[in-house]
Amino acid sequence: MEWIPNHRILIVGLGLMGGSYARALKRLGFRVSALDRDPEAIEYALREHIIHEGAAGEDDRLVREADAVISALYPAVFPDWVEKHQHLFKPGLMMTDVTGVKSCIVYRIQELLREDVEFISAHPMAGRELSGVQNSDDRIFRDANYIVVPTEKNTPEGIKWCGTLGRLLGCRKIAVLDPREHDEMIAFVSQLTHCIAVSLMTCSDSTHLADYTGDSFRDLTRIARINDKMWSELFMMNREPLLRQMDTFLAELTAFRNMLEAGDTEGMREKMRLSTERRAAF
Repeated sequence: MEWIPNHRILIVGLGLMGGSYARALKRLGFRVSALDRDPEAIEYALREHIIHEGAAGEDDRLVREADAVISALYPAVFPDWVEKHQHLFKPGLMMTDVTGVKSCIVYRIQELLREDVEFISAHPMAGRELSGVQNSDDRIFRDANYIVVPTEKNTPEGIKWCGTLGRLLGCRKIAVLDPREHDEMIAFVSQLTHCIAVSLMTCSDSTHLADYTGDSFRDLTRIARINDKMWSELFMMNREPLLRQMDTFLAELTAFRNMLEAGDTEGMREKMRLSTERRAAF
């Protein structure tokens, strides 16, 4: 399926990411509908012209009419939604997602799906520290990275279709990783960083931090304002890769601590030079 304006795109789960997709795709001329269990989210999206149509809970017509489905559901409920609704899908329907973990989801969805429907997973590396459709903003995709996560079940056409979506959203770089590679990478660049930010904020119970801190603490803890339900679910579903990354980080932090304790100035400076070099390359 090509991305043709006026195609009907159904977004399932109208939170921050679902709402941001809806804004971008509606602006580009697609017919955007949405399903969400929260009536207030649907009402807000209709009132603010983020979507053309929407329903709280179930609406078989919107599913039947969709040419493509974008799931922005939590990963634990995504397979159940597919299993319950796929009998309504048009033959040839394309489906993608925004899920932050892949190995435990992608294969399961593909096993569930009919042969005449293709699911090609993706992960836009974009977001905000706020949640809900009220905070959605399609500008979060500008210059962001976008990861296509295919398996052997995906067709070249499906992979191309998914990558094109990233470019339509405004993402800068389209990368391709298999589910295992994705989960290892995301454990380091996203999940570990959230764990560090949360740990920094829980190190001190001072209510006056804003009176003392500078940009470094603000930058490091921006993502500590976190959706606990979603992120704890993501951590548990990617537990082994995240544990490996946490152990590696703890070893590095312990090595740095031991250098400080031993008065090893040159060792600390070498770590800092390596850090500066890698950050410059990044």
